[in-house]
Amino acid sequence: MGEKAKGYLILIGGAEDKSKEGEILQKVVTLSGGQEACLTILTVATKEPEKVGEAYVKIFTRLGVKDVEAIDIKNRQDAQKDHIIERIEKSSGIFFTGGDQLRITSLIGGSRLYHAIFEAYKRGVIVCGTSAGASAMSATMIVEGDGNESPGGNIINMAPGLGLLEEVVVDQHFAQRGRIGRLLTVVASNPHVIGVGIDEDTAILVDPKAVFTVEGSGTVTVIDGRAIDYTNVSELMPGEPLALFNAKIHVLSPGTSFDLTSRRPIIS
Repeated sequence: MGEKAKGYLILIGGAEDKSKEGEILQKVVTLSGGQEACLTILTVATKEPEKVGEAYVKIFTRLGVKDVEAIDIKNRQDAQKDHIIERIEKSSGIFFTGGDQLRITSLIGGSRLYHAIFEAYKRGVIVCGTSAGASAMSATMIVEGDGNESPGGNIINMAPGLGLLEEVVVDQHFAQRGRIGRLLTVVASNPHVIGVGIDEDTAILVDPKAVFTVEGSGTVTVIDGRAIDYTNVSELMPGEPLALFNAKIHVLSPGTSFDLTSRRPIIS
């Protein structure tokens, strides 16, 4: 078994409340250092970096952060630049926006920027991601797959993620886009990993001991496939239904926690 987590993460299911009363983004500010935070917004996932970056800078400024900057990574050359690395090295919080998680990994994977983020994470800097930014944090991520369908032989494309969270696959916009079928299929394909589905305006706060707590207004669904004793997932043709016996599903509400190492929910 791997270490699972090496630092602090906030993974958001997308569509978080962006008002001044928004609980999740307030938590990002608090854990980044409050008014004294040095918060860096990475817009690498989105195709509208200026619009998205400006919006988040305004939000976090309104929430009291004095030093907040949005940085876009247009290509792999940007991910090697000194001034970007220096900004990450002085940041107390790093925030990935939504968009396309494959843009995150393909543009920064293995770069100086990636290593700077990973080192910051290991020394206690809070790393946050919303929507695609949340999915990219795990060692393996879903990049494409049908939602709103029964679990089965649908094509689900997986790719290596950033690896800040090991032995976990994160899905976002979970209840709103009916993604339980695809997460069940992912876990059936590799029962070693834990599937974590995060609703919109909901987040998990992961600590270095790999225990996460649910924040926000929705729920988090955890699928544990360790005890699966039968599945036909390896035999399915596209469109054929999945059989899956003895998978364990937990639904966590705000304030409850989950230990990713022992695979047990915790009532706070």
